[in-house]
Amino acid sequence: MSSPEGSSVTFRRAPATLRRPAIERFARRLQKEVADGAPFDTLITGDAELRRLNRDFRKKDYATDVLSFPSGGPGLGDLAISLGRARAQAREFGHTIEQEISILMLHGVLHLLGHDHEVDRGRMASLEKRWRAKLGLPTGLIERVQS
Repeated sequence: MSSPEGSSVTFRRAPATLRRPAIERFARRLQKEVADGAPFDTLITGDAELRRLNRDFRKKDYATDVLSFPSGGPGLGDLAISLGRARAQAREFGHTIEQEISILMLHGVLHLLGHDHEVDRGRMASLEKRWRAKLGLPTGLIERVQS
């Protein structure tokens, strides 16, 4: 549930080298610029927890990189991001783990705003690409799948 003062990031599993303040600042920036001020909360955790959440809520028994849980009330909702998936994808695509977490967070926020790239004929992909460029992020999730 989103905190009253704004978006928050909880690091359940994170190495000491992870630049937490940068990720927290990015969450606040997303809240302000992309979500029109609506707060959301992000949990950064391990593959096992993402697998459990994916299985419990989507009936898909595998770890995924990001899950979105709309709130239906005040605030946008919650995101869960796999640190393991983020680390692997950052390595694969040649950028930092903080950039990958930011890409995943943007993708998740767009889902919280009601966009669904699986059915919207490219609308979410277009939004993600536009926001990614504006926010200075490397290639986004949808673009990777489409290329």
